Amino acid sequence: MNKIKVYTLTVCPACDRLRESWGTQGIAYEEVRVDQSQEALDEALEHGDTVPIIVYPDGRVEEGFEGELG
Repeated sequence: MNKIKVYTLTVCPACDRLRESWGTQGIAYEEVRVDQSQEALDEALEHGDTVPIIVYPDGRVEEGFEGELG
């Protein structure tokens, strides 16, 4: 089963809210912090340019969390 992939920054209020909310709800996801490697940043930029970038297993992409962008 594929997990949701979420591209984040280490310091990002919208990313922090996503981590807290999804953690509380028990939503499983793979977090990729784009500020920790160029490879991760390049991968994220294939999907969007504003974190958090959420990539669902069906290929759907969402930028931001609950209307907020990082």
